[in-house]
Amino acid sequence: MSPTADHWDDRPAMSATAPQGGARTVELPLWAELVWQAVLITLAFLVYFGVRGATEGSESAALANAARLTDIQERLGIMWEPGLQSLIADHQWMIALFNWVYIWGHWPAIGVVVVWLFVRHRYGFYLLRNAIFISGAIGLIFFLSIPMAPPRLVDDLNIIDTVTEQSKAYRTLQPPGLVNQYAAFPSLHFGFNMLMGIVLFRYAPYFWVKVIAVALPVAMAAAVVLTANHYVLDVLAGTIVALLGLWIAIRLRDSGKGDQIRAALAPRLAFRRWNGRQTRRSASHS
Repeated sequence: MSPTADHWDDRPAMSATAPQGGARTVELPLWAELVWQAVLITLAFLVYFGVRGATEGSESAALANAARLTDIQERLGIMWEPGLQSLIADHQWMIALFNWVYIWGHWPAIGVVVVWLFVRHRYGFYLLRNAIFISGAIGLIFFLSIPMAPPRLVDDLNIIDTVTEQSKAYRTLQPPGLVNQYAAFPSLHFGFNMLMGIVLFRYAPYFWVKVIAVALPVAMAAAVVLTANHYVLDVLAGTIVALLGLWIAIRLRDSGKGDQIRAALAPRLAFRRWNGRQTRRSASHS
């Protein structure tokens, strides 16, 4: 069932100010919540890429799975990767454009949207964060169980790795030690961008921002294929995993579980003590 207006409400389904046990919680101030969320996201980022890098499958298994996937695409008539890249091979500006989208349209763009949502639409931020966390966890299961060599590593396809050959920026953003080169299926590089686009479209205050919210995931779908980092079916699988993560995140929020988890994770006890000292100090000066 598609999300209704209630699913996108900025208000939580259940108040996190009165968790089980009757203890009243105190909301963190903006700066403290921002620091805490930055720490939480950084830890999740390191865990995701750490596990992803540590679970890299064998080259032979990854190439065998890639052969099976390309065979399926050929049977479906969607083995488009070589032909699509050939369309831009003689146009350096197009290669540079899609490299740029692949590199700077991913984590940098997601980071900007995440910060904006945190400041302007807090529960939109929580929804996007949780959807990325959940879909990322699902993706790790696939990376572990189905290692997949991307098109750029399959010699028979005669496709070049445009990102590695022409840019060093991506390896700075994602150090090789944290990258599993056989994690092509599903494409969460696209999936995470799609999640960003969905949430941004909902909360965007201007029409031109909504256009960007639609255009960037579409451009990323093209970029992951044209740069030889993913197959067409990787993008489809990434779509399914990302939407599943979003659906679970919405269900958690609507059931109140999301608020309970958020209350459990937040370092509110320490802030209560800090807030109590601030209150007593203010009272002493009044």
